Amino acid sequence: MGRQAVTIRDVAREANVSVATVSRALNGHSNVAEPVRRLVVEVANRMRYSPHAAARSLSSRSTQTIGVVLPDLHGEFFSELIRGIDSLARTAGRHLLLSSYHGDPDEQAAALRAMRGRVDGLLVMSPYAERPGFLAENLPQPLPVVLISTRQDEPAWPVFEIDNHAGAVAMTRHLLSLGHRHLAFIGGPVHNHDARERLRGFRDAIAEQGDAHGSEFGGDFDEASGHRAGLQILAADARPDAVFAANDMMALGCLYAFAQAGLQVPRDVALAGFDDIPLARFVHPSLTTMRVSIAELGANALKRLLAQIDASEPAAVEHHVLLPELVVRQSSGGSEQAGTAKRAKRK
Repeated sequence: MGRQAVTIRDVAREANVSVATVSRALNGHSNVAEPVRRLVVEVANRMRYSPHAAARSLSSRSTQTIGVVLPDLHGEFFSELIRGIDSLARTAGRHLLLSSYHGDPDEQAAALRAMRGRVDGLLVMSPYAERPGFLAENLPQPLPVVLISTRQDEPAWPVFEIDNHAGAVAMTRHLLSLGHRHLAFIGGPVHNHDARERLRGFRDAIAEQGDAHGSEFGGDFDEASGHRAGLQILAADARPDAVFAANDMMALGCLYAFAQAGLQVPRDVALAGFDDIPLARFVHPSLTTMRVSIAELGANALKRLLAQIDASEPAAVEHHVLLPELVVRQSSGGSEQAGTAKRAKRK
């Protein structure tokens, strides 16, 4: 009988490390300490371990592709998010498979199921994750998954999100500090977790002021809904001192509505947004906003997913929160802080 071939598990057992560590060491991954790499290589050579490329491909079924499922691909927020993900993916030698579902839960469920067998891991942003069983029923098992700006019904996957509540409180307090007492808020989609948290922050900051009051207008996180809300604000019985839009795209739509009506921002009404998309600093007047490192958010989520894929084991259920920063520009009427930002505080 011929000598039985040495397997990667044999090498791992002899070196007293995991199979994943042997794989990373022999495939040149940078996240292996040099002494461990030398040990693995020495043991593999001594045992005459010779990995078979075709067998390795069949056993791992690696596609070198990452799936990304988002609510939409339109708009600067998603462009920045994808830019951050794609930049790291290129560095890691991975491809991206993108899908969006435009607010339909059945479409998102189908998009998640369609990723089965096509990707090594998934990045998901979902407003439907709070529905009992939605992700568990539709995510391909046991595919590595990291969530972005998604609230889970029961914590089961790592998640990266923005502290939207703290950001909205910081922006509302900024507008109040300038003496504004009647504030209008343009909200986002009612089923969107980020939008709900920003509305909650606005309400909490108004309530703590005592002598201030707020009015609320609906929006959908796009320029058109911001423009519609701007027209509604103009038609209201009393014009607010300041308008806080739950994202920059709506703030820009509102700014256009005000300009059409001949109002000057911030002389006639102050205006602020949230996200700090690249366009925010180039409009006139430049937009006061809460800076979210959107590309960094995407890159950090992918970094965690790649670590999970390389480890070949379930990830710890971690909650990573990114604190936004207040960036004061011309549109709020305060003293512009060029190149500086005040970080929001968590309550």
